[in-house]
Amino acid sequence: MALVIACINVAHPFSLSNKTALIVGASRGIGLSIANQLAQAGARVILAARSMDKLEKIAEGFRAQGYSAVAVHIDLMDPNSIKACVDSLSNVDILVNVSGTNVRKAFADFTPEEYNRILQTNLHGIVTLTQLVGKKMITRGVGGKIINIGSLMSLLGLPYLTIYAITKSALAGLTRTLAAEWGRYNIQVNCIAPGFILTDLNRSMWQEPVMHDWLTGAQANPKMGTAEDVAPLAVFLASHGADYVTGQVIAVDGGYSTTAKWPYEPPPDS
Repeated sequence: MALVIACINVAHPFSLSNKTALIVGASRGIGLSIANQLAQAGARVILAARSMDKLEKIAEGFRAQGYSAVAVHIDLMDPNSIKACVDSLSNVDILVNVSGTNVRKAFADFTPEEYNRILQTNLHGIVTLTQLVGKKMITRGVGGKIINIGSLMSLLGLPYLTIYAITKSALAGLTRTLAAEWGRYNIQVNCIAPGFILTDLNRSMWQEPVMHDWLTGAQANPKMGTAEDVAPLAVFLASHGADYVTGQVIAVDGGYSTTAKWPYEPPPDS
């Protein structure tokens, strides 16, 4: 008897075909890499940031590769800009909140201006944006994905990052509570916590050899990460393959948050 195998036309679990993704903070670094890999997975990408000239060139480059991409302006410091951006869009299936800024200094030396700017960019603006996009997802009734880009500061503490850590810890809490509240609408909410990823925000700090020497002994993988190390997780979390994953803060950190190295080596067998 011949064995007959039926071929069932099932979409690939990580395909983002026919999905629209809004990436806020897409002009560089982790945001740009996530936008690129979402587009490669088949998503129509909406690149959002303040720098429209740069975004338009990026979107043009995406389209030249056969991807669907548009650029839109958003300024997370301005609630009116956030509302105008969301109002200009139709259906958004995937929201990726990448935008962030940082100041490294002693806590006692932070100025009110620095505090307010970091809080508005990294947290308050993202909360406003997520509210508006989430309402549209709920009204539309077909579910959605929200991916927040946190930090190791979503999980632990390092000195001179206090205000940044406040915002990234809050994003972790926002992730868990929204996952609980919006799960009934088939909206999955997760947070990626990148470790020591080389970006424009930290490039100068990592020029110091002492920093690389320290990292070599601090985590299982002694290398610094890149934006391209973070983006594949965002593609997964944006896909149907992650429909049963929600409320998670997932580190992409070379093992820093879970491992340590020491100089001990076992003696040779006698």
